[in-house]
Amino acid sequence: MGKRVPVVCALLMTWAGVVFGIGAYPPAIEGAKVETYKKVGGADLKVWLFYPTNAPAAGAQAAPLPAVVFFFGGGWRSGSPEQFVPQCRHLAARGMIAAVADYRVASRQQAKPAECVADAKSCVRWLRQNAARLGIDPHRLAAGGGSAGGHLAAAVATLPGLDEPGEDLSVSCVPNALVLFNPGLMMAPFGGIDMKGFGANLTSDRFGCEPQAISPIHHIRKGLPPTLILHGRADTTVPFVTAEAFRDEMKKAGNRCELVGYDGQPHGFFNKAKYDETLAEADRFLTALGYLPKKAGTP
Repeated sequence: MGKRVPVVCALLMTWAGVVFGIGAYPPAIEGAKVETYKKVGGADLKVWLFYPTNAPAAGAQAAPLPAVVFFFGGGWRSGSPEQFVPQCRHLAARGMIAAVADYRVASRQQAKPAECVADAKSCVRWLRQNAARLGIDPHRLAAGGGSAGGHLAAAVATLPGLDEPGEDLSVSCVPNALVLFNPGLMMAPFGGIDMKGFGANLTSDRFGCEPQAISPIHHIRKGLPPTLILHGRADTTVPFVTAEAFRDEMKKAGNRCELVGYDGQPHGFFNKAKYDETLAEADRFLTALGYLPKKAGTP
């Protein structure tokens, strides 16, 4: 008997990011190097990079550093890159380059999720194209995000197509690792999971493309990057069962995928009650991959 999933993606579209503690837009982010990675439809899309305090200046003769870029949540409708600034400050202090990225959303640029995916792909490509100048190791470039932003990070890794027209597709947009916080991973019916209750809301008109084309779980294949998913078990916006299904499919394909569930936690929990715990898990995962140095006293 298939599992019943309550509202998932349709609610992602209506949540305006209230649960995330998102700040004002456009953001004023202190202590970060800011650059424009893309100009599209009158919008200048920026990325803010945090460097370790002891790192050489970008472009200096030094070993390139691992990096991670985070995409904010807000249902593809709103939100601010400020959401993941605390995580970035921590990771930069630990020794890697950490960035937050802007992308088009419905409330500001009338964008649909397909365009959000195109922007996220553009951002990862831009970071790789400019890796030498920015001091980034292009072979150790992770992506992360929460809710709709977690969907974007997973989409960049999994989805074919949905690229910005005219972009250099010879530059890979696939990250080398994923750190996902209650991400949207299932945008169309899949396997034995019962989509009854919200299937009518998953339409091409809503997404700007066919639902399956923007659904990460439908595009799992061997060779995807190692993935960490941090998810509240009481999440009614993106139910825990969708993360379980994604993890299971990743493992079937021979990919590394870890899922950490948090009892009693709802959507957006990672920037509230369980901020310290989820950040510690992300730190542990990135350390295990060699993106962060081991902490003193650990084996």
